[in-house]
Amino acid sequence: MRVDRAENKKVGVVGAARSGIAAALLLNRHGADVFVSDSRNADLLADAIDSLRPRGIEYETGGNTAKVFREKDYVVLSPGVPPDAPIVKQIEAAGVPTISEIELGYWLCDGHIAAVTGSNGKTTTTSLTGDIFKRSGKPTFVAGNIGAPFCDICDEVPQDGWVVLEISSFQLEKCYEFKPEIAAVLNLTPDHLDRYGEFSTYAEMKMRIGENQSDDDAFIANFDDAYLVGLAARLAAEKYYFSLSEKVNPGVYIQDEALLFNANGRVRSIMPISEISLPGPHNLANCAASALIALLADIPDSAIRESLSSFPGVEHRLEKCGEVDGVAFVNDSKATNVDSVWYALQSISGRLVVIMGGRDKAGDFSRLRELVADRVDTVVLIGEATEKMESAFGDVTSIRRAESMDDAVRMAFNAAKPDGTVLLSPACASFDMFTDYEHRGKAFKDAVAELRRESK
Repeated sequence: MRVDRAENKKVGVVGAARSGIAAALLLNRHGADVFVSDSRNADLLADAIDSLRPRGIEYETGGNTAKVFREKDYVVLSPGVPPDAPIVKQIEAAGVPTISEIELGYWLCDGHIAAVTGSNGKTTTTSLTGDIFKRSGKPTFVAGNIGAPFCDICDEVPQDGWVVLEISSFQLEKCYEFKPEIAAVLNLTPDHLDRYGEFSTYAEMKMRIGENQSDDDAFIANFDDAYLVGLAARLAAEKYYFSLSEKVNPGVYIQDEALLFNANGRVRSIMPISEISLPGPHNLANCAASALIALLADIPDSAIRESLSSFPGVEHRLEKCGEVDGVAFVNDSKATNVDSVWYALQSISGRLVVIMGGRDKAGDFSRLRELVADRVDTVVLIGEATEKMESAFGDVTSIRRAESMDDAVRMAFNAAKPDGTVLLSPACASFDMFTDYEHRGKAFKDAVAELRRESK
């Protein structure tokens, strides 16, 4: 722990969402003089202001001024603040260092860290890994881009405790010393190209999770992703792999319908894959990654088996929402990129009606054309990406447009009758109509619940 990084320091925080407020409160608890700035109006920040006022933390709303960086030792940037935002340019021009909330948490956390990133599967793998650790009896905290911000839980973590972090590329942008004992990159596919422009830039940002590791740390890569394996070769950490198609050493792989762990030639079976609770090959990869993280943290095989055989999955990721008049509903709101939707369409059998759309992240929707043509009866479109998506799919399936989630669910329900499945799998960000993917998923579930009430 580097308490000297906070005590008696003057620190600005840009962004008063969850991670920004968590950073401000942690800094305040450790003796820093903190100033928080958010461009949104005060009426949208009532909860944030209620958190800051009792601690005497100064703040501004309705715009970002020089107060947030003038005479500051450093500034914490929230992940939602784009790198080309005017306030970021001003801070850089003034020569004031900027860090992420993840970097700050690393400075002030005493426990062990296992960090997970990747284009897809982060939330499931992080949640599952946390579940395994907890079943083993280790003091465990799951945080980061899932649930609580890292800075929220730092002060609670004992020296022998573990923090399992989900980390996005946005959160890695301002990490300079962050050094997890175990780092895992699940896969690399195009995402957030609206922010990074090039896939290679996005991929390099993901790899920052392991840049500071040394040879006594562990870096886990998906062996089935050749591009990722190539990028990992330059890292100093000990390399471990997971694979669904190859025997890896050292690492976890599938053979003879079993999950196996190869520790430098000593191979043992962890469990039959028939006992794994999560469906689909993408989830089998997530389970292999989680098992490998746990094994490297000396978690007993019994805790891994117990968790993998009973883990129910995560909210908003292929979440079953019941049936209405024979039509099944599945909430996959967390599918914010093309590859996530590809996995979803592969995982569900039967007739499909899919609700898609939102704010485009420069995704290549044409990669889904063949699968949509083969699997999807109707696509119901919402949000800003409607025109682009209709151009991509309009000649291979039926297209309908909706103005709201409630309208979309009703259209999809009618199209799916009598025995189809309605899948919300947007392939886009949510910010055009919702505060985040969780808000979007809740709107979907609320609309399904209303249909259920009406059908009684």
